[in-house]
Amino acid sequence: MSDRSHAFIFAGGGTGGHIFPAIAIAEQLRVIDSDCECVFVCSTRPLDSEILAKETLSGKSVAFRTVDARPFGVRPRALWRFVSGWGRSLRESRAIIRDIASKHSSVTVIAMGGFVAAPMAQAARVEGHRLVLVNLDAVPGLANRWISGRADEVFTASALSDHAPRKAKVSWKTVPPIVRTGAVTADSAQTCRAKMGLDPDRPTLLVTGASQGAGSINELMIEIVRADQRAFTSSGWQIIHQTGRQGADAVRRAYAEAGIPCVVEEFFRGMGVCWRAADLAVSRAGAGSVAEAWANQTPCVFMPYPYHKDEHQRFNAMPIVEANASVLVKDRIDPRLNMADAGMTVTRLLADHASIVRLKEAYSGLGPADGALRIAHSISK
Repeated sequence: MSDRSHAFIFAGGGTGGHIFPAIAIAEQLRVIDSDCECVFVCSTRPLDSEILAKETLSGKSVAFRTVDARPFGVRPRALWRFVSGWGRSLRESRAIIRDIASKHSSVTVIAMGGFVAAPMAQAARVEGHRLVLVNLDAVPGLANRWISGRADEVFTASALSDHAPRKAKVSWKTVPPIVRTGAVTADSAQTCRAKMGLDPDRPTLLVTGASQGAGSINELMIEIVRADQRAFTSSGWQIIHQTGRQGADAVRRAYAEAGIPCVVEEFFRGMGVCWRAADLAVSRAGAGSVAEAWANQTPCVFMPYPYHKDEHQRFNAMPIVEANASVLVKDRIDPRLNMADAGMTVTRLLADHASIVRLKEAYSGLGPADGALRIAHSISK
């Protein structure tokens, strides 16, 4: 690699939602400049390393490093962990940047959000390198709000809600959703179903709580099939379900007892096949899930993460919902309470093919999910 090449350091982790958009932008950067180096800096959480260890970029394993950062918290113990660990994580971040900068003519640090992004952003400023913030959620988190006041460029893949405080020395540039190549496919729905080991001609439901799964969604699906298995069997529905680390066995057992063909896994690496195979999805409303639904034009019943006080995930889904391409329901956590709202919405749509078709057709007015390409072109200049 030439010592005059450019390096892009992507800082973010804790969930796949911070990592996969970084991979999407890196893919486009390598198309624009095949000599550039892309390095990923993630947290020490096992999930981050598990995801990145299996990812490739231009046919090669991705380069990644970890920083022992801690999330910010207002409770005394969490606040103490954050404050006491800040100096260490900043030193680690500066060492990573210095090492990479020694081999390249320029370095750009791209903060993707989350607690790893904060020390890397500060390190970029201290070391005198370009800092770019990529915000993914309609309501920016604490780290992104802080970084935005220090970044040289700020992109947001979600139109900011009225509830999103912002402070930046530059304007926020809104781009379409950011989606990696592995989350889309040109194959037909029938081909994708066959790849999953399912009947190519049967209607297919995708259920996903994103990379970490969603216990309340898993429990709701078990409740639905036990209460009304005919909602699936009468129309021949089959299911693809990503459960996360907990619940795969229980979900798989419930579907088997109800006689519903299914593929149930804790985590699917080729999500493009899953999305393309689906006629309908039940999904969290994290920025990544919304982006992938948009890119694949898959109608969704969005169930935003319920444990944030402001339920800010729902703002991520609003562009799709307001376009009448998907529906939004509240996750009430308790499966019996969810049955009265989310459960009824799901079973109604399973029996109403015409409504699903109308939802899918509404995606045509949203435009392409090419945010990764637009950001790559901008930061590669």
